[in-house]
Amino acid sequence: MKINYRPEIDGLRAIAVVAVVFYHSNHSFFGRNWFSGGFIGVDIFFVISGYLISLLIFKEIFKTGKFSFTHFYERRIRRIIPALFFVILASLPFAWMYILPFELIEFAKSILSSIFFTSNFYFHFSGLEYASKDSILQPFLHTWSLSVEEQFYIIFPIIIFCIFKYFRFSIKYFLFLGIIISLIIADYNSRKYVSSNFYFIYSRMWELLIGSLIAYYEIKKFKYIKNSYINDFLAFIGLSLIVFSIINFNDNMRHPSMITLFPVIGTGLIIWCSNKNGIINKFLSTKILVGTGLISYSLYLWHYPIFAFIRITDFTQGSVDKKILFIILMLLLSIFTYFFIEKPSRNKSLKFKSLIKILFVSSAISILFSVLVFLNNGLIKKHPEIIVDTYKELNYRKISQKGRDCHSRVGEDGFCQFNEKNKNSGDIILLGDSITDALLSNLIDRVSETNYRLIQMGYSGNLYLPNFLAVNKRKNHINQNEKYHEYRKDKINNANKNTFIVITGNYSYYFDEQRMGLKNEKIYSYYTIRKFVDKDNIDSEINDRQLKLKNNFKKTLVELSKRHKVILLYPLPQAPIDVWRRVKNNYFKGLIGQTEEDKYFLEDKLNYDKDVFLEFNKKTFEFFDTIKGKNIYKIYPHEIFCKKNCQFYDAKKIYFFDIVHPSETGSSKINSLIMKKIREIDNSN
Repeated sequence: MKINYRPEIDGLRAIAVVAVVFYHSNHSFFGRNWFSGGFIGVDIFFVISGYLISLLIFKEIFKTGKFSFTHFYERRIRRIIPALFFVILASLPFAWMYILPFELIEFAKSILSSIFFTSNFYFHFSGLEYASKDSILQPFLHTWSLSVEEQFYIIFPIIIFCIFKYFRFSIKYFLFLGIIISLIIADYNSRKYVSSNFYFIYSRMWELLIGSLIAYYEIKKFKYIKNSYINDFLAFIGLSLIVFSIINFNDNMRHPSMITLFPVIGTGLIIWCSNKNGIINKFLSTKILVGTGLISYSLYLWHYPIFAFIRITDFTQGSVDKKILFIILMLLLSIFTYFFIEKPSRNKSLKFKSLIKILFVSSAISILFSVLVFLNNGLIKKHPEIIVDTYKELNYRKISQKGRDCHSRVGEDGFCQFNEKNKNSGDIILLGDSITDALLSNLIDRVSETNYRLIQMGYSGNLYLPNFLAVNKRKNHINQNEKYHEYRKDKINNANKNTFIVITGNYSYYFDEQRMGLKNEKIYSYYTIRKFVDKDNIDSEINDRQLKLKNNFKKTLVELSKRHKVILLYPLPQAPIDVWRRVKNNYFKGLIGQTEEDKYFLEDKLNYDKDVFLEFNKKTFEFFDTIKGKNIYKIYPHEIFCKKNCQFYDAKKIYFFDIVHPSETGSSKINSLIMKKIREIDNSN
């Protein structure tokens, strides 16, 4: 059963997909990201899908009293699956070439979950947050929304048909009740269960059901407002709500939640109130918007894999021309997919049995690819030794902590403890920011050979500064910092008297107005330190924060040294750019794996003169030199890496996996100094 074509809905699809694409591009215009709330494009799609699908279902049920599930699911298969499978197949060669072993295994899992429309479950249970740094490297993360829609398509017709058959007059009540319950769940879970709330259908159902409710009343030919001017005004309000949401929403907002009503109601108003002669209808029915709307599904499918692969390979780094080229490529692929995959698949001239055979072969290829990846450990053997080794360096923490997430934990059991059998003998406490996490893995085995217990108390961007709290855009960050300081304080106060406290951190983040960077062999500033506030005066920003922070840090170490032995690590060298990123880029460029010990790789200007490091950290060194106490001991990690030059890699190994965090090899060198110092202190006592 057909429904009347409404070009303005394609225009609405165009706005939704453009918002999503620009949101995922993370590109700024005139100094601002105008699409920070572009993720609401998916919510717009949900409302549209709920409306169109329900319109088909209600028309058939109300007019015939029957419903062909076979015909319905055939249409869904023709509409959704061919283009999806085509994009997956097209992505396999690029995954083979550019995705490295561990991520390739995750990629294989993601395409399997996409094929069976369970990717929303997969990405949730894999612990991947949608807006996280790692999410942009997952080519098929965006298929979570397709999974939600398909799950809706499976259950909704069955429920509606049963209600119609046995409770004919209860459909609208079911829709209203479903909207209310799902919205309440979404709003509640947005505070407690952020990941499942984002990915699961029970928190998204209300958006689809609002579209269904509009379809229900349209079929019943019920319309409260007959005045075209009022309708046009309400449609304008709807579009304004959508535009407002795209511009003003951001990743720090609870979503989906009550606030998601803005774009959802906006979409509903346009669908319900738009009329043929209205201004909004004419705007949304323009050729460019309708054309974009027609290819919106293909564009949605293509944009995320393309963004993911160019980020994985850094193909567009520093090149506007390349970025434009990839945008053009994205559009061309979307147009091709629409005309040569989508439209023919929907055409009844292509027999459904033939289409199923094609889809079966396509899925079989993807499944075989995934099996091959699983059986060969991410195809690890196809990469040269240096890449395999450095790749392991990057991922060592994922496989060496016995599955425990030890970083930035807050709670009574919030500290990871190792070698528990020695808890009465003495402790080695790693105290500081994310650098502690980098050191932890290698240190676990070293401490297991001693009579000490190892405890990590690390928190990202947070030294142990009891009287100060870090502030950022996350509303709960102050509370988390306060909690964490209290847990750390209590644990340290109750620690065994025979305790070593190892303090480390990215000190320039706290004490200097700039971080290390190199340009034309000179230091340049590209990052300003995080703002800190007084614990007792949280509403006001401190004016002389560096001085106060330094005084507090110094006082803290002196106080700790009265009860425990304190080992202070001086600043680590900082790379001018991400080390692993440079190694990986050189590999993709064909510079890794050459003869003469990868001479091209070694000639890459990543390492820099030792004097540059010392000059940059001069003030920090001078400050640390003033910190003195009977039980305060100092270690100079830079002496390992900086002889004449500060080196972040050699022909075989990398010492840092990004700008500041040491790799397994780098942390091993630093931990050797730590354990040596501990042995010296023990022997002297």
